[in-house]
Amino acid sequence: MSGLDLLGCLFLIGMGAGVLVVAWQGWQAGELRAGPGLFGGGRPTREDNPLAFHFFFVVYLCGGAALAVWGLLALVGMAPPPKW
Repeated sequence: MSGLDLLGCLFLIGMGAGVLVVAWQGWQAGELRAGPGLFGGGRPTREDNPLAFHFFFVVYLCGGAALAVWGLLALVGMAPPPKW
């Protein structure tokens, strides 16, 4: 594995962990960032819009887990590393 491949694997793991941290903090606060202008200002809350809140929570959770797992699998050679 070249140095660039290792850097790509660590980047994926770091981004996945970052997205999971954002999802966890959103779950704790009851409010998630959903993008600019979506669902009335881009911050659905558990109380005001529970469907949107849980939808975006699942999106954050699945996306973060997918990035982290891809990075880990690429690190051990079971998946292709990201192309730069």
